[in-house]
This record gives sequence, C-alpha cells and structure tokens, in this order.
Amino acid sequence: MKLVTPGDAAPASVNRYLLPHEQQVITIRRHPAILLGPVALVLGSLIFAGVISNTALAANATALAVIWWVWLLVLVWFVWRVAEWSVDYFVITSARLLATSGLITRQVNMMPLGKVTDMRFERSLMGRLIGYGTFVMESAGQDQALSRINFVPYPEQLYLEVVGLIFPGDG
Repeated sequence: MKLVTPGDAAPASVNRYLLPHEQQVITIRRHPAILLGPVALVLGSLIFAGVISNTALAANATALAVIWWVWLLVLVWFVWRVAEWSVDYFVITSARLLATSGLITRQVNMMPLGKVTDMRFERSLMGRLIGYGTFVMESAGQDQALSRINFVPYPEQLYLEVVGLIFPGDG
C-alpha cells in the first residue's frame, strides 16, 4: 500500500484523472493474487504441452507445432494480463474513490466519498491466507460503477482509512 504524502506524485496514468483541489490519500495496485489463475493456466498448459510432446504425437511435426503455438498464445495472453495488472490502480483521494483499469481502452470508475452510504470488506479463506479482500460499496440504493473492488491488498488498513475519510473525527 502506498500512502501518498503531499510531495509524492501518483503514476501519470492516475494523475491525469485527479482534480486540482484533490489530495491523494492512498494509491495501490490490486493484489498480485489476481494473477494466480493465469499463472496456473500457463504452467498447466506448459506441462500439458510437454507431456503431449513426449508421447505418440512427437512423431507428427504438425501436431507438435500446433501444440507449442497454442502454448505460445497462452503465454502471450498471460503477459497481457500482467501488463494490465501493472497499470490498474485503486486510488483514494480526499473527495472520491477511483479505480482505473485497461491497457488500451482505459476505464475509470469513480464514486464520491459523500455518496458512500454503506461499505464493507469481505475476505475469503484464500484472501486471509495471502492478504487480500474485497470492498463492497453502496450508495443510497443506486447501482454505481464502483460498487465492488476485488483483490484489495491490506483490506483492514484500507477500510479504516476510507471510513476515516467518510466520517472524519472532530479533532
């Protein structure tokens, strides 16, 4: 988790969506656990391609080439997912919550802090083991673009920060 101090700057991919009067409080990427599925798929397909290559299909050069080209496509897909993860941010400012995503087609979801009427976080068993959670936000019964954020690292600390911004203390 990156707590942004007044002198720090957010990544340029996030900074362009901030208003001049907004102060960043937290800028984070989603937890790397979001990549567990793609990693498992790449490794599983590599093992599958290796096993198939050492069986009867090894004599057929065309089948062998197809198998390895398919694995190469899976690898390219994995690299794409990692690149997308590296540019996706969840930003908490003094005025709103932002979630940016997308490598080519950029999507920015936003919810003003004043509109958040209910917020909770959920943690699955896997999330508790490796340190991520899900934020669920509601806004006066309305369907919002930013209602669920999965794979949030440090969910307890982040939850307390957001609640502190929504309900500031009297000093």
